[in-house]
Amino acid sequence: MDSLKSWVSEHKLTSISALWASAIGASLAYTRSRTPLKTSLRLIHARMHAQALTLAVLSTAAVVHYYETDHPADQVQNSKIPLN
Repeated sequence: MDSLKSWVSEHKLTSISALWASAIGASLAYTRSRTPLKTSLRLIHARMHAQALTLAVLSTAAVVHYYETDHPADQVQNSKIPLN
């Protein structure tokens, strides 16, 4: 698990691009088997699903990055000397 995490942290754009492409493919496969839509509508829906998933992953990555890094505000607050 640690090796996967380190690879993803080193190859962020590749990971996000692969996730986006796989979401497009999965959405196209799902809509093809479930609904009788035109190809253009399938592509539009697939793109929307992939964008929503990508935004969710990017938001999660931002939150994880925020909590994994040292916070300058926390360091200043922890370094204050009490005045008692």
